[in-house]
Amino acid sequence: MDKLKSIFSGRPVWMNLMMLFCAYMTFIYMPYDLFYKPVDQDEEVWFGIMLHGWMAKATAPVHLAIYGAGFYGFLKMRSWMHPWAALYVFQVAIGMGVWPWLYQDTSPLLSAVISVPFVILGMMLLRARLQFNNMETGI
Repeated sequence: MDKLKSIFSGRPVWMNLMMLFCAYMTFIYMPYDLFYKPVDQDEEVWFGIMLHGWMAKATAPVHLAIYGAGFYGFLKMRSWMHPWAALYVFQVAIGMGVWPWLYQDTSPLLSAVISVPFVILGMMLLRARLQFNNMETGI
């Protein structure tokens, strides 16, 4: 139990939640997406543009690498996470604004509102630079 507590200590709750999300995506969802989901059902979204089939399957390893790096970077509080984690979250914010507008017939205003929580999260990551620099743990 002490080992588990030490893994989550020193980070704000929101950052621990991001680490857990990256772990889920790295070890559960992306392997399922890559190795189990049929090509004709595969979809990946980049900057709000949805890729299907083989294009999606071809870009899935990039998502896996990003989430794997995110999990490791949060776990070890690596200094290189700043600004890269924030930049990726800003890319997600763009995607969250573009995707519903393009594929769900949502108004541009509502699409922009949907992206706001991700912009806030990106700003929080940008402001966490000192945490990444001061808390970096050994390999």
